[in-house]
Amino acid sequence: MSALAKNYNRKKISFKYGKGSFLYSTNGQKYLDFVQGIAVNSLGHANPYLINALKKQAKKVWHVSNAFQIPEGEKLAKKLTQKTFADYVIFQNSGTEATETAIKVARRFFYSIGQPKKNRILCVKNSFHGRTLAAIFASGSKKMTEGFGPKVEGFDHFEFGNHKSLKKSITKNTAAIMIETIMGEGGIKVVPDWCLKELRKICNQKNILLILDEVQCGIGRSGNFFAFDNSKVKPDIVPIAKGIGGGFPLGAVLMNKKTASGMIAGTHGSTFGGNPLAMSVGNAVLDQIFKKGFLRNIRNLSKYFHYELNEIKKEFPKIIKEIRGVGFLIGLQLFNHQAKFIQKLMDNKLLTIRAAENVIRILPPLTVKKKEIDLALKTIRKVCKDFRVR
Repeated sequence: MSALAKNYNRKKISFKYGKGSFLYSTNGQKYLDFVQGIAVNSLGHANPYLINALKKQAKKVWHVSNAFQIPEGEKLAKKLTQKTFADYVIFQNSGTEATETAIKVARRFFYSIGQPKKNRILCVKNSFHGRTLAAIFASGSKKMTEGFGPKVEGFDHFEFGNHKSLKKSITKNTAAIMIETIMGEGGIKVVPDWCLKELRKICNQKNILLILDEVQCGIGRSGNFFAFDNSKVKPDIVPIAKGIGGGFPLGAVLMNKKTASGMIAGTHGSTFGGNPLAMSVGNAVLDQIFKKGFLRNIRNLSKYFHYELNEIKKEFPKIIKEIRGVGFLIGLQLFNHQAKFIQKLMDNKLLTIRAAENVIRILPPLTVKKKEIDLALKTIRKVCKDFRVR
């Protein structure tokens, strides 16, 4: 009997090793892994470049306190600020930590300029920003917050896509609007570029900070470094994680100069945030993602993937309702039988994972090959045929 707590509904399978897009189970089966730790293994399993970076750093220094300078962190922060809107970075260990820190940064900014009552964060109802106390109440989800009272105050909510609801929810105490550029857990719902532009406009008019949560959709997954890049919008704060570590625990908060001004010494800290091992892996991940042609290849292959998925949808209009997403953050929305469909895919050696609204998330590594996409398409089509026969 397992001594692990029962807070996860784990499938009865474990894996011995992984390589690229594939996982190999302890009973000798080979699976095409289009979960990748839920968009974490951005460069696939056991990427040799990341292994080498980790081994190299492991022979030097594993951990030092943030009371001292960490050159590997300085290097990674410089890469991020040179390639993005940001002027400053705070390193964390996970996406939840990054979103919590983003909230702190927003509130601290207004406190630092003499507006301490301007501290409320406006979020999309039933969004997902992590599992810690503040993060679950930021989500506005009854399911996520049930049993975890008393309520963490300071959050207001509006309905996804409802601009009237958004504007009505803004008060004189609203410090920031925080949204996922693409809602992951919420069902792969993409915020259109024109909406992002309107959000930026509203924030400018109301003296509100814009936080774009790119924990799941960022670091190349959309085909751009950030999912908001095409909109040309410049947010004030962006929490990132998952893909930036390529499988190693790493998160960060990116900020512009104005917003970062409130974060003076002693306002935030993390024992393990920015440790040399994580920083070395993060640098190696960005080396690959910023290689010439890497993001363009994602855009090209994902365009092919989306097109072929829509062809399957045409074949099986009573099974597949919609193909959602951008790049390699893909949602296959079914009319029903989500859990059974995921299990059937797994029976046919393709790993996927659920999201809200009867959506199946498809999250290949960013290094996926066309022949692996074709294998996934063949499997999805086969499972659809099996469902149609029934």
